[in-house]
Amino acid sequence: MAESSAEWMDSWPDMRARVEERLRVYLEVDADCPTALRESMQYSLLDGGKRLRPILVLLACDACAGDVEAALPAACAIEMLHTYSLIHDDLPAMDDDELRRGRPTNHVQFGEAQAILAGDALLTLAFEVLARDVRPPDVAAACCVELAAAAGMTGMVGGQVADLQAEESGSGSLEQLESIHRRKTGRLLQCALSLGGRIACAQEKSLEALSRFGICVGLAFQIADDVLDITGNRKRMGKGVGKDACRGKLTYPSLLGVEASQAKARTLIEEAIQAIVSFGERGRRLEQLAQFVLERDH
Repeated sequence: MAESSAEWMDSWPDMRARVEERLRVYLEVDADCPTALRESMQYSLLDGGKRLRPILVLLACDACAGDVEAALPAACAIEMLHTYSLIHDDLPAMDDDELRRGRPTNHVQFGEAQAILAGDALLTLAFEVLARDVRPPDVAAACCVELAAAAGMTGMVGGQVADLQAEESGSGSLEQLESIHRRKTGRLLQCALSLGGRIACAQEKSLEALSRFGICVGLAFQIADDVLDITGNRKRMGKGVGKDACRGKLTYPSLLGVEASQAKARTLIEEAIQAIVSFGERGRRLEQLAQFVLERDH
């Protein structure tokens, strides 16, 4: 019998610990980094979290029979980029949040200028790590292209701009919302799987399956976030809740309602699991992670 997603969470600590250890090493390499900048980067990068994106990199590599150790640089790189996006998203000019993972956000702790620079430094460090530490060089180059596309003007950043525009207009459609979140959230989750597959030298068919899995999981993850902003507990979440409705943001519950949103998330997870059936037993942990995305409460 397959493990439940809750039982599978017991296997996260080892993967998380490997990522955490490597992240610390990456922030200790260059003695020329100003102390204030390093402290600001460490504050946000090393403050815990689920480490979903780096774990997806490692699981995708493992599902394709690759060397998980070889995927650690890419796992760290995507977490650096994700953390940069959180620091910038929390800024007053963006989501204006004062709490992240139960602690003051970076700009509250260090000031806006330092937070912006810490985000910039993490973004650029991500590509330095990919280019230098992923092997062979042609795979490193492909990973850099994947991550840049997922994070840039047609990916996460473009999705954030569209999200801000939708908030300003105060209206939108389901099609518009899905387009926003495929870019803003889904592309980076999809990229994590692609990085792991590429490092494992997976065949194109496997990469396509991972991509489809990532698209579905990414949208389901965003729907869960939208629902938790209504139903979640502030202490459990480690951040403010109820802000989406107060700001009139375009969300799945605002368009579909909570129950229909949850039903859509379940359908997406079923599609995600179907996409990786060909991986057999090697894909089981990806399947369990998909179930965790559906069942999570923070």
